[in-house]
Amino acid sequence: MRHGQWLRRGRMRVFSALCLAVLVVAVACAAAPARAQPLRLPGLGASDPRQAVEGGAAPWSAPGRVQTELGGRCTGALIGPRTVLTAAHCLVAPRTGRLVQPRSVHFLRGYHLGRWEAAGRAAALRTGPGFDPARRGPPEADWALLTLDGDVAGGVRPLPLRRALPPPGTPLMLGGYQQDRPELILADRECHLLGLVRHGAAPLFVHDCAGTRGASGAPVLAQDAAGAWSVIGIAVAGAKGAARGLALPVSAVAAEPSRKGGRE
Repeated sequence: MRHGQWLRRGRMRVFSALCLAVLVVAVACAAAPARAQPLRLPGLGASDPRQAVEGGAAPWSAPGRVQTELGGRCTGALIGPRTVLTAAHCLVAPRTGRLVQPRSVHFLRGYHLGRWEAAGRAAALRTGPGFDPARRGPPEADWALLTLDGDVAGGVRPLPLRRALPPPGTPLMLGGYQQDRPELILADRECHLLGLVRHGAAPLFVHDCAGTRGASGAPVLAQDAAGAWSVIGIAVAGAKGAARGLALPVSAVAAEPSRKGGRE
């Protein structure tokens, strides 16, 4: 396998990898001007399988919109009453290339057409060890945990993490607040895990879920044997011109709280 260099292009980055004998050019799903044509957005193919979903029923009651006071928008998932999992590159200030202050980050659980079920402000944030905000990477460190200033679960069951990655071919779902329709969750509910690739010492996995800018940080969901949905990965990048993406397995997320790589 060969992998390319992460390049900065405004709010986008490009990552090349030889994945399953296919060269995937991935572009991070950061927020961008809303006038772009949907079919030209990364992570989407010629046909678009995404459908709008409402956050009233599981598993869509736990995701929410992550937004900063500098205008950044991504997706995150409630994994504890006060804990949100998202992508670290969503929390980088575009002008300074530094992490934003935690208090400038808001999580709107169940956001839909200007309304939300619960909202919280980050009291602290922690990124993957070695995450460099100026480079928006490396991809194996592109995760962040937000500790909110209060409980936003409101009786909703947070999404569990599934640290053992299922085999290729496993059905998946991916939904987030995406550039072409940022006011609601667009979800691909019929996609699959394709396989593993490596970047340095850490594995990423490839999926064929349709998702574009704004879906960064969204939970990649899989069902267990009992039919319950859990998070197996974090969406970090989408391919140019195809419904393909890269995700970071949740096994890369540190299990224990640490102030290293974070801000309070």
